[in-house]
Amino acid sequence: MDALARRKKIAELIVDSATPLTGNELAGVMKVTRQVVVQDIALLRAGGLPIIATPSGYVILEHAVKGRALKVFACRHNSIEKAEEELMIMVENGGKVRDVIIEHPVYGEISGTLNLSTVIAVKNLIQRLKQKDAQMLSFTTDGIHLHTVEGETEAVLRKIEKKLRGAGILM
Repeated sequence: MDALARRKKIAELIVDSATPLTGNELAGVMKVTRQVVVQDIALLRAGGLPIIATPSGYVILEHAVKGRALKVFACRHNSIEKAEEELMIMVENGGKVRDVIIEHPVYGEISGTLNLSTVIAVKNLIQRLKQKDAQMLSFTTDGIHLHTVEGETEAVLRKIEKKLRGAGILM
């Protein structure tokens, strides 16, 4: 398979997948290295395909949330355990956590795409944070960060807000 056909197939797999696909999964299907997939993804993005990398794998960016509600929550905590509690509150109550955003003192706004909507996705993210001994983005901002959360209705977002406040996470 030539490079052009391979990129077309990778794009089709990501567009058609109901769940994120990791670079390793795509590499296995395409019988190439993960680095080749990463380069192909970069070329597909440059060509205009809205692929984003999430902690769970590659997905197509949703351009619109027609008929859905969005809210940005300002949160504060300083541990991975509290991060897990926070994210679980959001997804268990019908939210989709789109991102995490911090205001860095030097670089300005920094965001990371999450696209978490299931308990399993949250558990996988927390597990990777613990395995990699990685710092959360909010480590540099004394635990202060934002999450953009999507819900079916405003009532879903109000319920999430109430539970975050009750857990002492909401600012």
